[in-house]
Amino acid sequence: MSTLRTINDVPVLMCEAEGEPIAGEREALDHIGNAGYQGAEWVVIPAGRFDESFFRLSTRVAGAIIQKFVQYRVGIVVLGDISHHTEASSALRDFVRECNRGTQTWFVADDDELRERLAGARA
Repeated sequence: MSTLRTINDVPVLMCEAEGEPIAGEREALDHIGNAGYQGAEWVVIPAGRFDESFFRLSTRVAGAIIQKFVQYRVGIVVLGDISHHTEASSALRDFVRECNRGTQTWFVADDDELRERLAGARA
C-alpha cells in the first residue's frame, strides 16, 4: 500500500516499508503507474524494499529500475540507511553520490533529508 503525501508543495507517493520486494522493472512500473494515477511527481521507496541485487551494480538491476523512472519522468527516492552497502562498494558509493547531485534519483537517510531535498526541488 502506498500513500500520497504533499511535502513542500510536491506530491509524493510514499511506499510502505512492508510489501513485495522490488527486484526489477515490473515492480518499478507498478509504482510508476500508481504514481501517475495519483498525480505524484516522486515515489519514495524504503531501502529495505529493494532486493539485494539492486545494491550490487554489476547486476544492472538498479540501472534498469532507475531508467524506467527516468523514462516516465517520475522521480525516485531510496529512503533509509544504505551505509552497509556503500561501505562495501566504492562503485555504489560513487553511484549514490552522482545520483544525489541530480534532480531525478536521490538516496536519502530519513524524512528530514527528504523534506530538505524536496524544498530545494521547487526553488
